[in-house]
Amino acid sequence: MDVKLAESRIKELQNLLNQYNYEYHVLDKPSVPDAEYDQLLKELVALEEQFPAFKTTDSPTQRVGGAVLDAFKKVEHRTPMLSLGNAFNETDLKDFDRRVRQSVGGDIAYVCELKIDGLAVSLRYENGLFIQGATRGDGTIGEDITANLKTIKSIPLRLSEAVTIEVRGEAFMPKKSFEALNAMKEENGEEPFANPRNAAAGSLRQLDPKIAASRNLDLFLYSIADVGATGVTSHSQGLDYLEKLGFKTNQERRRFTTIEEVIEFVQGWTEKRPHLPYEIDGMVIKVDSLDQQEELGTTAKSPRWAIAYKFPAEEVVTILKDIELSVGRTGVITPTAILEPVRVAGTTVQRASLHNEDLIREKDIKIGDYVVIKKAGDIIPEVVNVLPERRTGEEKDFHMPTHCPECESELVRLEEEVALRCINPKCPAQIREGLIHFVSRDAMNIDGLGEKVISQLFQEKLIEDVADIFKLTKEQLLGLERMGEKSVTNLLTAIEASKQNSLEKLLFGLGIRHVGAKAAKTLAQQFETMNRLSQATRDELTAINEIGEKMADSIFTYFENEEVHELLEELVEAGVNMEYKGPKPVSVADSDSFFAGKTVVLTGKLEQLSRNEAKDRLEALGAKVAGSVSKKTDLVIAGEEAGSKLTKAQELGIEVWSEEKMLLELEK
Repeated sequence: MDVKLAESRIKELQNLLNQYNYEYHVLDKPSVPDAEYDQLLKELVALEEQFPAFKTTDSPTQRVGGAVLDAFKKVEHRTPMLSLGNAFNETDLKDFDRRVRQSVGGDIAYVCELKIDGLAVSLRYENGLFIQGATRGDGTIGEDITANLKTIKSIPLRLSEAVTIEVRGEAFMPKKSFEALNAMKEENGEEPFANPRNAAAGSLRQLDPKIAASRNLDLFLYSIADVGATGVTSHSQGLDYLEKLGFKTNQERRRFTTIEEVIEFVQGWTEKRPHLPYEIDGMVIKVDSLDQQEELGTTAKSPRWAIAYKFPAEEVVTILKDIELSVGRTGVITPTAILEPVRVAGTTVQRASLHNEDLIREKDIKIGDYVVIKKAGDIIPEVVNVLPERRTGEEKDFHMPTHCPECESELVRLEEEVALRCINPKCPAQIREGLIHFVSRDAMNIDGLGEKVISQLFQEKLIEDVADIFKLTKEQLLGLERMGEKSVTNLLTAIEASKQNSLEKLLFGLGIRHVGAKAAKTLAQQFETMNRLSQATRDELTAINEIGEKMADSIFTYFENEEVHELLEELVEAGVNMEYKGPKPVSVADSDSFFAGKTVVLTGKLEQLSRNEAKDRLEALGAKVAGSVSKKTDLVIAGEEAGSKLTKAQELGIEVWSEEKMLLELEK
């Protein structure tokens, strides 16, 4: 075949197969038999191999999975992927409706959609071509899984219009694909996936895209990240626009003007959900008007214009075989029910927390009882109640011990607490749990040093306190199970890097009672060094707005302990940073900055700073950084591809700056 004829045939096959893909995977209306599609794809693969210059990024051959990746790159979302607040009953939905109507008034319309139980992803297109896909991650930073998303046939590699756009959706594994995958795993003697959500997430985080391609995933689009110049003015219109571009959206959505209609729709799907070919775990209710969404705004974590209704938890009956006790890092003794394994909401449950002795007494729980189990929020197993009518007389009462099950120290119940507590500071269980907390993400964030490795190190007496972590050697780590040369090198690198963390990370990691991550940052900003904080008086501590008397007492008592100061000296000797490295907040009264007291909104892509860096620097000068534009906004900083927020700012006559102008002002 000559070159011109080959180019023509390749283009013809690409267009034809893309059309067949769209008909089959998006419209669910295949126009050709599978055998014919496979034959045409085989021909295209052969031609592209012979004439590689004509292989394009939107060719159907790109969906079979490419080279194995070394790792996933991090991606910063230009518009944060916020989580939704939850509603669990009719009252919660009515409260949501009341808050919306009080805030915006006028006519309200809601769009109700099925809440697909999968993995939230973001897709970016430039001039109509798919260029990047990422996981939600923590909402601000996700992972680049473009190669794996390309294998999902319902995701168009080229849109019907040459637009630049970022869209969000839910990747999921249909029930049939899930059943086939688990059947294959069991046949191979492998552990099956617990549920389709885990299977979808696991498939999209494979470094080998060919594995993702074999899993038959699917995806529904549910929003546009920034409507920009699309002309879209409502959420429902946005979904229609996504369909026009060639995306697959869920067709079970409906638009209503009253919350009563919403509730009726939700209740209907509570009954119908088992008959769907995919899993859903609730319904999403969104205010339809984008102007009203902007007016309602967001909190730090979730939009005020949307809510997720969670279906009532599935309840099952099983036998409570025993009650085990565990000791937490603060010494609290927690009883845990050991259950006859039972399937609940898609996973096998064998354990459920009983919280404390008072709950066991209140629910009259005995060892050997038949009990009703559910998952709170479809996640955490809990005992709902016992079935006393099934008792045989052989059930046994449970009594909490008087001494710690780990160190035999006498247990105490502190004033106004229901929990029993071990107050021995040398209790092995508390030390082990404290070490696990110290290396966790919100604390020192030492990658590779998880619970299993910490437990091994502690059991082998290689670490006894947090300072020992920084004394670990390559030889010691190589002696552990499943720790090879590369793993050990990576772990030692992560430990070394953690020494440079800002003070608040260390402060939270030390596990001072009542001091969470936010309070740790407040303390670090206020005192700047560990030395100054350790010498603070109770009055100095309570003078800080966010620090109450209870927390102040806990901090003061912690630093009174001589052993704490010995530990801090060891950490200093190991090279661990003891100073706050972030921007120090300035009160509006003390700041002479232009930004002091102003409400600022960031929009579009910033070139020189990340969104979080800009936010930190503005807040350090006394600004309040908001997520949406309203009449209360004083200033909008607009980067590249700024969309609806910029448009609204211009409509309201709000001052708009470029990133360059912001940086000049920040440097003053």
